[in-house]
Amino acid sequence: MIASLRGRLIFTDNTSAVVECGGVGLRCTVTKNTLYRLPQKGNEVFLHTFLAVREDSLDLYGFSDSDELEAFRLITSVNGVGPKLGIAILSEFTAERLTVFIASGDAKALTAAAGVGIKLAQRIVLELKDKVGAVSIGAAEDVKAIGNATAHTNTAEAVAALVSLGYSQSEASLAVGRLDGTLSTDKLIKQALKSLARRI
Repeated sequence: MIASLRGRLIFTDNTSAVVECGGVGLRCTVTKNTLYRLPQKGNEVFLHTFLAVREDSLDLYGFSDSDELEAFRLITSVNGVGPKLGIAILSEFTAERLTVFIASGDAKALTAAAGVGIKLAQRIVLELKDKVGAVSIGAAEDVKAIGNATAHTNTAEAVAALVSLGYSQSEASLAVGRLDGTLSTDKLIKQALKSLARRI
C-alpha cells in the first residue's frame, strides 16, 4: 500500500495534484485544504496518501497532514460515504471542524458539504459520535470562527494567503474568521497577521 509520497510537484488543478517520484508522475485527488497548502510547482512536496482499490481502478488520495488523512479514514468508514464524498466533505470542513460537528451532534452543519443530505448527515453523527469523543466549548467557539472565514470569497483568499506564508489552515482560518468578513482581502490579511503576531 502507498502510505505517502515525497517528490516534485509538477501539476495541479481544482481537485488533484501530480507528484513526480523517481520519474513517475502519480496523480492524487486532494481536498481544497490540501490544495491551498501545496508549494509552487517544481518544489518538493510530501503527502500522506490513501490508496482505494477497486476492481477496475486504483485511486490515490493525498493529504497535507496526518489529521486530515485520519479524518478521511473515519468519515469513509460510514456506510454510504465513499472516497469521493469523503474528499468533498473534507474540502468543505477542516478535520478539526468535522470532528467538532460530529461530537456536538450538529448534523445540519454537515449538510453544507456537497452530496451530504440530512439523512446521511444524521447517520454520520450516529455512527461516529462515540469515536470522536467530547469536544470543549472553547473548541466549538473556535470552529464557529473558522466557519466565518469561509463565508465569503475575500476571506477564503485571505486564508489561502496566510497558509502560503506558512501558517496552518486552522491558524489562518481562526485568525480571519474573527474579523469583519466585509473587509477587503488585503485588510483581512494585514489584520490577521497582526493578530497572529500577538500570539508569538
